[in-house]
Amino acid sequence: MSSLSRRSALAALALSAVTGLAACAETAPAESATNNSADATPATPAPGATGQASPAASGQYRTPRDMPEGKGSGQADGVFPRDVVHFAGTTTVPSAPQRVVVINTGQADGLLLLGLAPVGSTSAEGAQIVPQYLLDAYAAEHPGLAATPDVGLRSEPKLEAIAALKPDLIMMNTSGDGATDLYDTFSRIAPTIAAQGTGLYWKQDFQLMADALGKLEQAQAWLTEYHADAAGLGTSLTTPASVSFVRKNADRLRVFGVPSFAGSVAEDAGLQRPASQQFDKTSQDISPESLDLADADYIFYGVQGEPSEITGMPLWGSLQGTKVQVDDDAFYLNTGPTAARVVLAQLRETLGTA
Repeated sequence: MSSLSRRSALAALALSAVTGLAACAETAPAESATNNSADATPATPAPGATGQASPAASGQYRTPRDMPEGKGSGQADGVFPRDVVHFAGTTTVPSAPQRVVVINTGQADGLLLLGLAPVGSTSAEGAQIVPQYLLDAYAAEHPGLAATPDVGLRSEPKLEAIAALKPDLIMMNTSGDGATDLYDTFSRIAPTIAAQGTGLYWKQDFQLMADALGKLEQAQAWLTEYHADAAGLGTSLTTPASVSFVRKNADRLRVFGVPSFAGSVAEDAGLQRPASQQFDKTSQDISPESLDLADADYIFYGVQGEPSEITGMPLWGSLQGTKVQVDDDAFYLNTGPTAARVVLAQLRETLGTA
């Protein structure tokens, strides 16, 4: 066992002392979250604490690849009206939506990939209304994208501003505080679809939104191609390497597990994770003194602020792995298919030269 593997195993034992989401009921909001990568505990058990291989190696994926049974419309693409069963009830979408307001940026991501620009969007505190990675990908196709109207924070949407946009569909998540009340209010403005939310469920939520748009087959075709590309990255590597995900924002320092957004992309590629990140939550807060829990062969770090907020930590220089700063929005703050492609491209660029 390499020295890094031994350190990972010891780190896992230390982390198990401090680590501890049940499936979201259709009528009850899920655990509170301030962003799409909020902590969430999956229903499946974690892999062994000392193991490094991704669960994908055995065909067991922590990130659901399909909509839960009973969700969606069951209708073919383009057929309207359609009754869509979602995480807060059933909504009739009378015709193909054209004016969609999104309450989570990950939904803007999926919407844009499916050919529509949001007419309004919330944002996370301190973040852009439309993240740069989406502007880079879609601004030429949608010239007004950078001027997308601001309808408040994810946690505090501006109801009057949303109503003034006259949406024909509102997309929200059940993973925030007061989701039930918001769903009732939004439904009085326009047909509203509630996805489950958090990075763990991005693929099923993308498909649920696509179903509401009458574009489910298009979304599924995209996922099939993406999964094949991700698996191809893993099989192309001649030397297995472990990858770590760590983020610093405000006063929080976190490592991210397999059931996280960035973790799901690594899982799709069959990449190894350090034993210290084989826990049952999306992310785990750590202290600067336990920064060694972020160590791996490759460390992909994001910062909401100045890079020195993490690279200036006393233990940063002691980490053995290759350190790579990444797009914080795509890796850690948002979820969606375009962000997944950004993460996959970064992994391929870094590991492909290993």
